[in-house]
Amino acid sequence: MKFEEIGLAGKVVNFEILEHLMHDVGLVRAGQWDYERITYDYKFESMDSGDVFYLRVPCYAVEGEVESPHALIKIMEPYLGKHYYPHGVEYDEDFPKNIVTNCKKLLNQLKEEIDKHHTV
Repeated sequence: MKFEEIGLAGKVVNFEILEHLMHDVGLVRAGQWDYERITYDYKFESMDSGDVFYLRVPCYAVEGEVESPHALIKIMEPYLGKHYYPHGVEYDEDFPKNIVTNCKKLLNQLKEEIDKHHTV
């Protein structure tokens, strides 16, 4: 499921600022990066069913390299997936309404902060 209506795709932000803003809303980079691409994740776990969902915000460097303090990073369309052990994450699912609502809230909060800092 993509979150096109949020309006994050296409925003360009300085790497250091982006790291700070992502951390503030709970999105983590962990090991999902190389020198050109990054994926920030937010993990949702259902205590009732044991289901695991990931909100993902992919990005890529348009100037400089990831982890360079002055790199410019472009945000792509956020999306939601459900994890199936041991196969991986599927994105074409029917997601629980509360998960989708929480994703939209988190992404709107992120967009509000990024709008204060984005370059393009």
